[in-house]
Amino acid sequence: MRAAFLAAALATLPSALLAQEAAGQPEGTIAVTPDARTDSAIRDRIEDILSGLDGYSDVTVQVDAGIVTLGGTVLDGAAQERLDRLVSRIDGVVEIENQVQETTDLGARLAPVAQRFGDRMLQLVAFLPLLGVAIVVALLIGWIGNRIARLRRPWDRIAANPFIAEILRTAIRLVFWIAAVVVSLDILGATALLGTFLGAAGIIGIALGFAVRDTVENFIASVMLSLRQPFRPNDLVEIEGSTGRVISLTSRATTLLSLDGNHIRIPNATVFKAVITNFTRHPERRFVFDLGVDAGSDLSAVRELGLKTLQSLDFVLAAPAPAVWVDNVGDSNVVMRFSGWVTQAGAEFNKARGEAIRIVKEMLEAEGYGLPEPIYRVRLEQMDDSAPPAVPAPVETPAPRPAPELPPSEIEPDATIDHMVEVGKHEGERNLLSEDAPRE
Repeated sequence: MRAAFLAAALATLPSALLAQEAAGQPEGTIAVTPDARTDSAIRDRIEDILSGLDGYSDVTVQVDAGIVTLGGTVLDGAAQERLDRLVSRIDGVVEIENQVQETTDLGARLAPVAQRFGDRMLQLVAFLPLLGVAIVVALLIGWIGNRIARLRRPWDRIAANPFIAEILRTAIRLVFWIAAVVVSLDILGATALLGTFLGAAGIIGIALGFAVRDTVENFIASVMLSLRQPFRPNDLVEIEGSTGRVISLTSRATTLLSLDGNHIRIPNATVFKAVITNFTRHPERRFVFDLGVDAGSDLSAVRELGLKTLQSLDFVLAAPAPAVWVDNVGDSNVVMRFSGWVTQAGAEFNKARGEAIRIVKEMLEAEGYGLPEPIYRVRLEQMDDSAPPAVPAPVETPAPRPAPELPPSEIEPDATIDHMVEVGKHEGERNLLSEDAPRE
């Protein structure tokens, strides 16, 4: 296959060379009898034409029997090709022998460049007034668009969300600046450049879209989250396994403050797609804990005692009512599960749960119910058969103790985290969360 392709290329090479050689040569029939007067007329006509053109002052012309021989120097190859085309159009020319060469004179080659530069500078100076008018018109249109975008009433009415209103203002500015560019190009008579400019901008936009895909995704998620408002500042939420109080929602990320005081920054694209648990949306929250009692205990009595103890706690809500039930039978105890409800408006959840565990445990021990530790039976192999079997030590049931006096529980919410959240809300970028915005 390669050999066939190479042979075809070599076969077409002579014809291509012949075509190049024939370029610029005269066509038509050749007269039988040459005429010296015709040769002189041809030479005079060519010299007259070249004298009226720039760059051909060094070209010499000789004509013999209709064959034109050109000599001398020109500035570049384009001038040589132009010379061939001109001479070939003269009537009576049989053949052209172009022996003209490109000049190597530095001054001769730089002179046209300097001339062109001077002409362009003169054109630029003449063009400056029109350019100034185009710039002034563009700035005026952009200023009008900026003034319209800065108006608050129409855009705040159209979009109650301040983030969406700001996007509308940016879009208005962009539309007016595009109009300014179009009008300016029209004044300059260069509207043809607009298509090239828009095409290049489209290609660049597509490339940037792939390059900053995550940023665009976060921005779109920010718009959706600012519209939905799934949480408020200082709400306690869990997002993708991260728990903390909401500090802010910006155009890129959602910032949480963990209960340990650490800042957690989650991209908005992740927040938008994640399962969000909002512990503050409903102030009532249930706590649950387990305690294991001795297997020989009266489970009904344990249940009643635990229920009364939970009901006596001032931070446990009466409705929904607390509950106690047998959850599981362990290896050495019976697991009782206790639950109750607290309001997070006046109690810190973890403190309330811890106080409930402490008080219920002390009440059970005061009534004589043991909370045994795990007991394991160990069997030893290859023991002396003559040794008497070991008798397990009896398990002593603790004697009932008087019920302890319950100290006042310190379950008030810690104001430190609230203060840190309040300070963080006013730092960095604009917070897209608003207490007045509708929430989903």
